[in-house]
Amino acid sequence: MSNTTLSQYLQQQMGRIPTELAEVINAIATCCNIIDYNLQQGAIAGILGSAEHENVQGETQKNLDIFSNEQFINALQKHPHVGGFASEELEEFLPAQENGEYLVLFDPLDGSSNIDINMCVGSIFSVLPSKNKVTQAEDFMQPGTSQVAAGYVMYGPSTMLALTFGAGVILFTYDIDIKSFVLTQENVTIPRTTQEFAINSSNHRHWEKPVQRYISELLDGKTGVRGKDFNMRWIACMVGDIHRILSRGGIFMYPFDLKNTGKPGRLRLMYEANPMSMLIEQAGGDATTGRERIMSIQPTGLHQRVPVILGAKDEIELLTSYH
Repeated sequence: MSNTTLSQYLQQQMGRIPTELAEVINAIATCCNIIDYNLQQGAIAGILGSAEHENVQGETQKNLDIFSNEQFINALQKHPHVGGFASEELEEFLPAQENGEYLVLFDPLDGSSNIDINMCVGSIFSVLPSKNKVTQAEDFMQPGTSQVAAGYVMYGPSTMLALTFGAGVILFTYDIDIKSFVLTQENVTIPRTTQEFAINSSNHRHWEKPVQRYISELLDGKTGVRGKDFNMRWIACMVGDIHRILSRGGIFMYPFDLKNTGKPGRLRLMYEANPMSMLIEQAGGDATTGRERIMSIQPTGLHQRVPVILGAKDEIELLTSYH
């Protein structure tokens, strides 16, 4: 097993990964270490429970949502290479440094409904090139194809970092002895086929016909047209569901549904869909809304929502054909 730390890896990649970008990634990793430490303390640290007010998304915030968001702000606000950043928890972007080379978007704590039951949660981040000396809101309106880096940290039985710079996916595991992320896997690859899927089946009645058809065929198993049995997994934390796909394959779906026709999807393009799509595509999978490639979407707002279907290439192609 490699003993290469994240900092060492980034230094080894100098020339392919700009030094300024490496420093931004190191800052994000340090921020996530602080979040992880407080998660490990749980009730002892006094960070569990609801904050009893809503965020910009109209969702009730957990205390750890607020704490995690503050850690990202602290890590990025004065970073010399960050021109500005935006959070799922904030209504507007925040400017950072003039001439900062990068913009950072993040979901500081994905899956926060899992906190109080001591289950998997994570942080997701996306890095875009900066456009102007002084960051403007429109500078963030870049499609996912413009991302120069994306990743997540999963706070689970072990804390793991998944990372891509557009040349494959690499995994790091946090070593509690040396207090650093250590490289544990390179060239992560998603199999084209799978027998696992992840979807919130309680929304079945609200799905469009193509998704209802696809899920019905999976549930029919060996007796149906697919001729094999499938297993359903649902963690209620996107980081956990995507990590499972990167680890052993599968397909994740949060498709368009008719429950709220005013919202084209449930997940946020900038903070969740784009960074996860970059990771999935770099590992050999596909990511789509069912009708178009997620990373080709031209953003129109910081909190834009989209349907998300990603994972094993053969399954994505089949479901897309049903649309």
